[in-house]
Amino acid sequence: MTDRVDVVVVGGGQAGLAAGYHLRRQNLDFTVLDASPAPGGSWQHMWDSLHLFSPAEHSSLPGRLMPAQTGETYPDAGHVVDYLADYEKRYDLPVQHGTRVDAVRHDGDQLLVEADTGLWRARAVISATGIWSRPFLPAVPGRSAFAGRQLHTVNYRSPADFTGQRVVVVGGGNSGAQIAADLALDGQVEVTWVTQREPRFLADDIDGRALFDVATARRRALEEGRSDTGGVASLGDIVAVPPVRAARDAGLLVAKPMFTRLATNGVRWADGGHTVVDAVIWCTGFRPALAHLAPLNLRTAPGHIPTDGTRALGDERVHLLGYGDWTGPASATLIGVGRPARDAARQIKALCAPK
Repeated sequence: MTDRVDVVVVGGGQAGLAAGYHLRRQNLDFTVLDASPAPGGSWQHMWDSLHLFSPAEHSSLPGRLMPAQTGETYPDAGHVVDYLADYEKRYDLPVQHGTRVDAVRHDGDQLLVEADTGLWRARAVISATGIWSRPFLPAVPGRSAFAGRQLHTVNYRSPADFTGQRVVVVGGGNSGAQIAADLALDGQVEVTWVTQREPRFLADDIDGRALFDVATARRRALEEGRSDTGGVASLGDIVAVPPVRAARDAGLLVAKPMFTRLATNGVRWADGGHTVVDAVIWCTGFRPALAHLAPLNLRTAPGHIPTDGTRALGDERVHLLGYGDWTGPASATLIGVGRPARDAARQIKALCAPK
């Protein structure tokens, strides 16, 4: 049996829910297929100490302000999960959890969505699968020979898992700095933080509110044909959230240049030195989870589907939402995904209108 809808949204995290909100406002028939068994998207899997960069009122999806979390200026990940679950319920969004989409294929003037629970035919598809399910590990010499523990950002939970151990944290972005700070401030872990280049901290007074304003200003400049301001990347790589500031100011967050290779029991440095370590945490980023779109042959380069806003250039029926600035400025953030979700829904409404 094949279900028919106007739109299938693949992914039920923050981007998928924002898409659902705006599709409902356009009176389109849609379903949201989400591989996770429960609401909350990737926020369900964050490390214990993680907090947002912004206060609750500046971290909201369209139509519903995130309530403040008692005792916290910056809400933690659990609060975000509760907010997303409430958002899904409040707007009665048709999310089917525990449904993995394997492929999207051409089917005449429609698209055929193949999932592990059945088939859907749709006039358009919004891919909102994000990046969390595709952690990236660099090809560092000796990685397969290292006998200690290796894990990625997605597997990290708390310093308690490394008490009494020597840990190397790799990565000069927010996750690397925050996890290194989390371990260092615990006091029970010997931490070495390594980065490819000198860490670039944003000014201490910059949080998610300011970053969204910067991304918005860049979008407007580009739309008006003015010079590219560089956006958030021009300011730095690491938001100085309170734990990062505390560790940095205490001298606990000093990065070393990247090691040259892994040995059986540790890391080797460019000067020939060797440090014995028990674990390596790779905070080395992610790749977009786009394998389900492979049958449509939309890629022109490895890992990248060209878009105009959210719309795939190779097929106007396909929209990509929430993967980063290439699918809408700040679209990978809670507050930033609303505008590109609205634009995608409007374009799909026009596509579905009687000719």
